[in-house]
This record gives sequence, structure tokens and C-alpha cells, in this order.
Amino acid sequence: MKKFLQIFFTTLGVIFFLLILGGVYFYVADPYGIKPIIKSFYQQPEPTTKQTSSPTDKNPLLSPTQEQALEKIGIDPAALPTNITPAMTTCFYEKLGTKRANEIKNGFQPTAADYFTARACL
Repeated sequence: MKKFLQIFFTTLGVIFFLLILGGVYFYVADPYGIKPIIKSFYQQPEPTTKQTSSPTDKNPLLSPTQEQALEKIGIDPAALPTNITPAMTTCFYEKLGTKRANEIKNGFQPTAADYFTARACL
């Protein structure tokens, strides 16, 4: 039994050593172009600079604070409709309730829950 364990662990050691040598070879020789992928994990992305010289109105129906609130939750205000039909208005009042729909209409910031509740109306 002692001989079997000695052969077993020696074999495992040789296999482990060969795996380490293979890994070092693939890292140094880089035959498959893996090194740039590995280095990209450690590099920090370059900061993008936005030109904020003139604020643009992405949606004329929304106030700047409403646009910022929508952008914070990942919604592009430019993708929202710029005209509200009577059917949309009725749907908003049904989905959000009269009080909340009037608050948003008067300039309050919409929440993510408001958007997801009323997105069927858009």
C-alpha cells in the first residue's frame, strides 16, 4: 500500500509540475494571443470626457431635474415620446393614480417604480 501511495502522489506531482510549466509557456510565448486579454483585466479604463459647455434638452416635455432622474435609473430621455396623446394621459392616470400623475406633470422627479409602472403607456 505504501508503494501505491508513493507512486500515486509522485504521479500527481509530475502532472501538477507539467501543468505549471505549460501555463508558464502559454503566458510567456503567448501562442493564442491571451496576454492582451489578461492585461485588459488589470488596466483601468480611460476616463471619457464629456463636453458640458451647453446643456441639451433631450426631451422638451421634461424638466432638467426629471431628465437627470431618468438618466440615473438608466433611461434615455431622448427615447421617450415628445408628444403626449390623450390615450397616454388616460393610461398614466390609471396606472399611477391621479395624485402621482399630477405631481410628475408639475415637475416632480419620477422614480424607477413610476417608470416601470407606466412604461406600457408609452
